Amino acid sequence: MVQYGGNEGKVLVMKRHHIPIQWKMTLLSFGVVAFTLLIATVIFIGKAIDIKENELGNQALVMARTVAQLPIVQEQIHEPEGWKEIQPVVEQIRTVNGSDYIVVLNMNRIRYSHPSPKQLGTVSSGKDEGPAFAEHSYVSKAKGEKGIAIRGFVPIMDGDQRQVGVVIVGMLMPSVAEIINSIKNELMITTGLVSLFGIIGSWLLARKIKEDTFNLEPYEIGKLLVERTAVFQAINEGIIAVNSLNQITVFNEKAKELLAVDGELEGKGINEILHDSRLVHILCQKEDVFNEEVRINHKVIFVSKVSIKVNGRIVGNVAIFQDRTEITKVAEELTGVKGFVEALRVQNHEHQNRLHTIAGLIQLDEKEKALQYIFHSTEENMNLVSFLTKRISYESVSGLLLGKIRRGKEMDVKVSIHPDSSLHSLPPLVDEHDLVVVIGNLLENALYAVQKSTYKSKVVNVSITEGENLILIVQDNGIGIRDEDLQAVYQKGFTTKGNEGSGLGLHLVKNTVEKANGSITIQSSLGEGTVVKVVIPMTGGMHDE
Repeated sequence: MVQYGGNEGKVLVMKRHHIPIQWKMTLLSFGVVAFTLLIATVIFIGKAIDIKENELGNQALVMARTVAQLPIVQEQIHEPEGWKEIQPVVEQIRTVNGSDYIVVLNMNRIRYSHPSPKQLGTVSSGKDEGPAFAEHSYVSKAKGEKGIAIRGFVPIMDGDQRQVGVVIVGMLMPSVAEIINSIKNELMITTGLVSLFGIIGSWLLARKIKEDTFNLEPYEIGKLLVERTAVFQAINEGIIAVNSLNQITVFNEKAKELLAVDGELEGKGINEILHDSRLVHILCQKEDVFNEEVRINHKVIFVSKVSIKVNGRIVGNVAIFQDRTEITKVAEELTGVKGFVEALRVQNHEHQNRLHTIAGLIQLDEKEKALQYIFHSTEENMNLVSFLTKRISYESVSGLLLGKIRRGKEMDVKVSIHPDSSLHSLPPLVDEHDLVVVIGNLLENALYAVQKSTYKSKVVNVSITEGENLILIVQDNGIGIRDEDLQAVYQKGFTTKGNEGSGLGLHLVKNTVEKANGSITIQSSLGEGTVVKVVIPMTGGMHDE
C-alpha cells in the first residue's frame, strides 16, 4: 500500500529568494480584503454625501416654507422698503436654524432679505430662480466661493393665493473631509474588525493549503511534477494511475504501447479507454493485486495494482504493467524441454526394464517369448505415438500427454486417452501454452490423487473433444475431494497436498479458463475419485452451461 501523510515529502531546504507560499497567500488574501474594504468605504462615503444632501435639501425647503408663510413677509413684500421689517425677522430665523443664508425676493426679483445688508433693495440675477417664480418648490445645488450650497426655493403666496415673491434658503454642503470626520468612529471600528478577520482568515487559509500540499512550496511541487513525469516516461514498464472517480491521472508511453492506445488520456474515465473488463476490474478494485497475468493483444502482461492512501483514505489506484511475452515464450520452451527430458528419463527407465526382461528371457532360453515381448512393446509404443500424431495437431500437447502416460506407468498408474479424442484447432482466446497449463495441472493433480488411493487398479482417463466447444475431461479413481474443499480449491495458495503443493495449479487453470470465457466444474466424492470438466467456446463468446 502506498501511503502519504504527516511530514512525508517535506522539503526542508528552501532557496532564500523564494517567498514562502504562506506569506504570498496571506498578503494576496489580505490585499483582496483591503481592496474590497476600500471600495466599500468609497461607496459608504458616497452614500453618506447623498444622505447629507437630501437632509440639507429637506431642511432648506422646510425653512423656506416657514419664512414664506410669515404674515409679515406676505404683507411687507409689497411695500417699497418692506425689507426694513422683513430683514430682522428672517435673520433671526436664519441664525436660530443655522442656515447659511435666506433671501426673500418680490416678483421683480428685488431682495427684501439677505445676509449682507448692502444687498437689500438690489435686484437678484440668479439663473436657477425661474421655476420658483412659476409657483414651483424645488431644491438645487450650486457651487460658490464658499463651496457647494444646497438651496431650497419656495414661492410666497398671499391670502388670495397669488404669488407675491420667492424665498431662497441656502445650506453650505460640508466637505468630504468633514463628512469623513463625522463618521470616523464608525469607519475605524468597521475597518479594524474587517482587517482583523481578513488577516486571521488569510493566515488560516494559507496554513491549511500549505498542510494539504505537505508543506511543499509551489516551485518544489513543480519540480516534483517534472521529475515524476520524466521518471514515469523513462520507466520501461507501463504505469496507469486513476483517482477515486476512476479518472486517469497517469498513463505513460509504455502503457500506451502495451495496451495499444494513444492520445491525451488524462482526465478521461478508465472505462472509456480500456475495454478489457478484467483489466478494468483490477484497476478499480480496492484489494491490492500482485503479478496477475493478463493477455492483451497477443501479449502476456503481468499486472500489479496498489491503492494510494492519503491519511488513511483511498484517493486512487496505481497499476504497473510488465511485458512478459518474451519471458513467457522462453518459459514455454523451457517447460517443453523439461517435459521432453522427463519423458526421455521415463522412457530410458522403461527401456532399461525392457532390456533386463529380454536379457532374462534369453538367459532362460525363452527366445520365442523374448521375440513376442519385443514385438508387443514396439507395437504398443508405435500405436500410441501414431494415435497422438494423427489426433493431436499440437506437438507441445502431444509431448505433454506422452510424458504423463510414461510417468503414469512408472507410478503404476494407467493413463489412458479416450479413442475419440482429437484436437486440430484452438479457441481464439487460448494458445498452446494455456492448454498445456490446463492439461498439465489437471493430470498432475489426478496422478497425485490416484497415487494416494487404496485401489489396486489406479486409472486416469483423459478425453479431449472439439466442436462448438473444446471439452476437456480428466477422470481419476483417486482419493477425491471433501465437499467443504470444493469451493476453496480455486483459491490462490490453497492445497490438499501439504508441503508437496504450492496451491497454484487449479488457480491458474481457473484464470486461464475464465479468460477464454469458459467454465470449469468438479464432481468428486471422498474416496471414490474426481471428474474435472473444462468447456471453452470455440467462437470466443461466453459459454452457457
